Amino acid sequence: MIILGLQSISCNTWLLNRLGDFKQALKTFFLWLAGDFIDVSTSTSEIYIAEDIQVLSRRAAEVIAAAIVVTLKTMPVFTMVLSGGSTPRSLYSLLAADDAFKDQIPWENVHFFWGDERHVPPDHNQSNYRMTNETMLSKLAIPCENIHRIRSEISDAGQAAELYEKDISGFFQLEAGQLPRFDCVLLGMGSDGHTASLFPQTEALDERERLVVANRVEKFQTHRITMTLPVLNNAESIIFLVSGRNKAETLKTVLQGKKRSQPFPAQMIEPVHGKLLWIIDRAAAKELNLASQK
Repeated sequence: MIILGLQSISCNTWLLNRLGDFKQALKTFFLWLAGDFIDVSTSTSEIYIAEDIQVLSRRAAEVIAAAIVVTLKTMPVFTMVLSGGSTPRSLYSLLAADDAFKDQIPWENVHFFWGDERHVPPDHNQSNYRMTNETMLSKLAIPCENIHRIRSEISDAGQAAELYEKDISGFFQLEAGQLPRFDCVLLGMGSDGHTASLFPQTEALDERERLVVANRVEKFQTHRITMTLPVLNNAESIIFLVSGRNKAETLKTVLQGKKRSQPFPAQMIEPVHGKLLWIIDRAAAKELNLASQK
């Protein structure tokens, strides 16, 4: 693994190349220079270390805002896959409350999807949709047709997965065997190394044909509805948001350890053509081997 300090700019050239507006390129470029970077062996991944969850959220918001603006210069819509869990909550609140994001981003051109959902109704307190709707979506001028939620209230989780797969296929006008290419996928990571609802030693990790499946998670005695690895890995950009000391040891294995015979699901996120960015707080980065710790 190659460890890079603040003087390194090579791992950021992909972003500069994407941005046609030089001023926007500089603005985003200096964002990257604010933290430490690790260029992992695949050369497709970067890490930004934030001091705390507030800084993590603001940096993620700035990256997402820049990606939306850049994409909409050449494309009519921006497609974003949202993550559940506790870490992105402050990010969603910031996007909805801060005028720099709320009023400047053309939200009417952004389409929202979910990487996974619990098998509960949309008004349930554990629903990923409910959390994102309450913290962000309901507070922004987003057309209803731009919100593509998983119909997790359906009693048969497998049927809910099939319906969501059809929704995605119809939106992207996919032919048989094709994969969607989302502009941005947000992911989190649990202390057990799971991401989306891809948990260790579950059947969904081996799925290569389906876009969305109902994944049985025995430790919760329930099904979770989740996008599959081929879909997630086909995205233009993937952003992991990870916070908390309880995830530090697992994160060290995911980012700097050797792959095990049964790798953590988060280790199986390997973009085919896109880029991977980890935005983590210093507590989660505690066990990483860095050139320097601030």
